[in-house]
Amino acid sequence: MSLADRIQQQFNDSAQAKLAALAAMAAPIEAAARRMAACLQDGGKVMACGNGGSAADSQHFAAELVNRFEKERPPLAAIALTTDTSTLTSIANDYRYEDVFAKQVQALGRPGDLLLAISTSGNSPNVIEAIHAAHARSVGVVALTGKQGGKIAALLGADDIHLCVPAERTARIQEIHLLTIHCLCDGIDALILGETP
Repeated sequence: MSLADRIQQQFNDSAQAKLAALAAMAAPIEAAARRMAACLQDGGKVMACGNGGSAADSQHFAAELVNRFEKERPPLAAIALTTDTSTLTSIANDYRYEDVFAKQVQALGRPGDLLLAISTSGNSPNVIEAIHAAHARSVGVVALTGKQGGKIAALLGADDIHLCVPAERTARIQEIHLLTIHCLCDGIDALILGETP
């Protein structure tokens, strides 16, 4: 297969994966956007965490809320738990790497806040610990996963929301995670700005 053919295949595979995910994910994405908008309007905040590409997605999501997505509006309260290197490295050094997000949720989370927990496999130990910490603090969870949700799927309670990409390939899952984040940001803005019921 030529390089040009490989590129064409990447685009085709991505488009097909996104269309396949739409039916499974549209309703839970709407539920998550409504939950996040209500949290933010009630004075709460959304914390986000993940590893690698999912860490970048956490930061992207928080930036879109704190600054803006596509429309002008007041800043919204969001924190990426992946950005403070002194906090991350001190927790990893003094305790365990599995605790780097959980201890921040314990410190910052308040009842009514939300945690956006991102893991392509659904098996990231530090994201799992953050979910446990969120539940202990009465912080709701929106889990963004793939590969059938992994271990995270079994941890979620009735009030949590699971956004699980129906795909196995990490690249495709990550691409749909980014689209999902943009859908969440757009939905939050539309609800807060009164553009949609």
